[in-house]
Amino acid sequence: MVSIIDAQREIILNTIRQTTRGDWKVLVVDTESRRLIDNVLEEDAILNENITHIEQIEQRRPTNRDVDAIYFLTPQPHIVDCVMADLGKRKYKKAFLVWTSLLHPALRDRIDKSSTAREQIALFKVLNVEFFPRESHLVTFRDPWAFPVLFHPACNGLVRQHMEDVAQKASKRALSWDIVGVCVALGEYPVIRYYKPRTPSHEASILCSHLARFVQDELDLYAKFHEDFPPQTGRARGVLIITDRSMDLMAPLLHEFTYQAMVHDLLPIREGDKITYKTVVNEGQPDQSEKELEISEKDKIWVESRHQHMKDIIEKLTADFQKFMNANPNFTKQDDNPASLGAIKDMLAGLPQFQEMKEAYNLHLSMAQESMNRFQRFKLPDVASVEQVLATGLDEDYKKPKGMADQVIRMLDEPSVTPADRLRLLCLYTLHRSGVLPADLTKLLAHAQLPSQDAYTIQNLSFLGANTSRTLKDPRPVPPALFPTIPPPPGTNLAEEYALSRYQPALHSLLETLSTGALDPQTFPYTKPPLDMGADSASLASVTSLRAAKPTWARSRTTAGAENRQRCIVFMAGGATYSESRACYTAGRERGKEVVLVTSHMLTPALFIRQVSDLSAERRQLGLPADAPKQQAP
Repeated sequence: MVSIIDAQREIILNTIRQTTRGDWKVLVVDTESRRLIDNVLEEDAILNENITHIEQIEQRRPTNRDVDAIYFLTPQPHIVDCVMADLGKRKYKKAFLVWTSLLHPALRDRIDKSSTAREQIALFKVLNVEFFPRESHLVTFRDPWAFPVLFHPACNGLVRQHMEDVAQKASKRALSWDIVGVCVALGEYPVIRYYKPRTPSHEASILCSHLARFVQDELDLYAKFHEDFPPQTGRARGVLIITDRSMDLMAPLLHEFTYQAMVHDLLPIREGDKITYKTVVNEGQPDQSEKELEISEKDKIWVESRHQHMKDIIEKLTADFQKFMNANPNFTKQDDNPASLGAIKDMLAGLPQFQEMKEAYNLHLSMAQESMNRFQRFKLPDVASVEQVLATGLDEDYKKPKGMADQVIRMLDEPSVTPADRLRLLCLYTLHRSGVLPADLTKLLAHAQLPSQDAYTIQNLSFLGANTSRTLKDPRPVPPALFPTIPPPPGTNLAEEYALSRYQPALHSLLETLSTGALDPQTFPYTKPPLDMGADSASLASVTSLRAAKPTWARSRTTAGAENRQRCIVFMAGGATYSESRACYTAGRERGKEVVLVTSHMLTPALFIRQVSDLSAERRQLGLPADAPKQQAP
């Protein structure tokens, strides 16, 4: 199976390898391109490709006219200024320019018209790698600013400019070009479908249709000028689904009890260029200390466990540690028994000879234990029980619920429920009711002992298409769900833990419906309908050319080898949740496909609430990069 991390790594390494060709060269990067490299490569891997050392273009560097330089740069105006300054000083022997995405025509023209630049430039290449693979099938653009740009009412003009930039391929953060970069890295020229709300009520409702058409135009243009794209393969043509956060407002508000989603919701995990969690190592020992431990794809325990239910994780960690003890009988006494997470942590403290394994287990034992502590302390079983009814519209017996207002009020009265969880509960109740009376909202906020300004957070959900207010005489019925909850077969008994996870994100249902060929073409239109509209539901034989291929996502199962599995790329504008990431992995595994989730940034419930709250703030308070002073060359 493909790993988008490996795909980007190979693109970068192969470019360096083909450029050095056995000769030693300097690699010159900028701050942003270095982040792209560091995300998928260790520095030693680059130095092993005949790179003498790495320099940063924004910093002072000595002139070295005896060696060639490979410039691996992002196409920003101030970076082009730095390149032109280098060329003007003839800082290196020859310049091999490699850009992470397409330059604005004016910037390219500036370089082309310089005779000094033409004399020194030995290569000019565009890679389209301006994205950050986070997991094997999860890509982000590390762009949380996309949310206010797309949904804040004061940013409407910015969205239009953003779209113009997309059309002219001028914006460094142009969404369409970022999405095209992922498609090119995967060698996919997909059929494109997009989300079109049934009853649009917000200005951003046209976002997906515009974005889908821009992506289609850019992909067509790329294919026109690159005869080797898409590459010849036996894989059926893929599908690109473009949707946005408004498709599912429940998912970012719910408590989720699978491991990855739960720890990101409940624990102070730090998100930056690396994802880390601070924990105590060597607890109870003389060398006890706090340490930031990284959570990454290199951690096998994390990769194998992140989508499992927390109950299963605890059982797995205990069983795995028991296996280790059985394999190392000299490690422990006969009467030692790891009956609890705390006992296992105590045993790990006496394992100095197994440092790497010790830190990995210590990290996950600490996160699992602290998550379960908070799960009990904040009454999350009770909170989640109400949340599931509000989100699904059905009780645990899959019947229409009664007395939901009373149930919500009882949870608001519970002193152990945190203010943040009370606000999430009120948001869910408002969505469940498709709007509440303004007077009732005021009373609910007072009952929850929440500040009155939290009313703006709830009302701001209207900028994402939700109905948040209604009047006494409003006859409007609650609109049907995009993908209604389907009850399990009669006689199915869900354990209590799993009953708190009945809600399936809309993205999960979308992928399931797509796989059966039943995805509504009115709600998810094509940018270019297939010539054979039955192709989505036909079981077609594999073809040798993607140019001739028809979309065959709708095969219920496939016997294709791992290398030839059909791909579905999902782009979620405005941020995706960890439950949606899990849904993509699950759909791919169950259908024998490869599903890659691409998004601007990952959302936790706390971040989602904060970003929704900011939709009523003045634009100048948002600190948008678009409003910041333009960067200048040093």
